[in-house]
Order: sequence, then C-alpha cells, then structure tokens
Amino acid sequence: MRQLIARIDDELHARLKERAAAEHRSVNALVRELLENGVVKDEARAQLRRRADALGLLYVPPRPKRLPPSRDAVIAATRGSGTAVSDALTEDRARR
Repeated sequence: MRQLIARIDDELHARLKERAAAEHRSVNALVRELLENGVVKDEARAQLRRRADALGLLYVPPRPKRLPPSRDAVIAATRGSGTAVSDALTEDRARR
C-alpha cells in the first residue's frame, strides 16, 4: 500500500479529525473513503460522457474564438512590472 503526503491547512485538518471522531474511525480511513468516492465520481462521469459520445448525444458547445490582446492591453497589463518583461524577451531572443 502506498502512502500519500498532502499539505492541508489546520482548519481542514480539524474538520476532518472532528468528522472522523464523530464516525468512530481514523482520519486516514475517512480521507481514503473521500478520495475513493471522488475518483469513482470522475470515472462515472467520464464513462457517461463516452457513452453519450458513442450514441451521438454528446454536445460540446463551441468555444468562442479569442482574439489576441491588443498592444495597448498588453502594455497596460505589464505596466508596473519594471524591466522584467523586456529583459526576459531580450534574453529569449538572444538564445535564438
């Protein structure tokens, strides 16, 4: 069996510990069940999507085409970043 180390904040850990105690089981058993349920739901969703696609019932709305940002928008977005962007571009061009 593999071990998984995850970083979670103190509040979430306290909530998990409280729920595990209320259900008379370990935090490890609770977390394992929650993870298994999450994976099963994702697998079920993927399976349903494959079945709908095979039946020709899957509808994926087209993504709107994005235009590249205007020059003014790029300048506005990078304003205040000093010369970091210019330096990075100069360095990148020098490598080519």
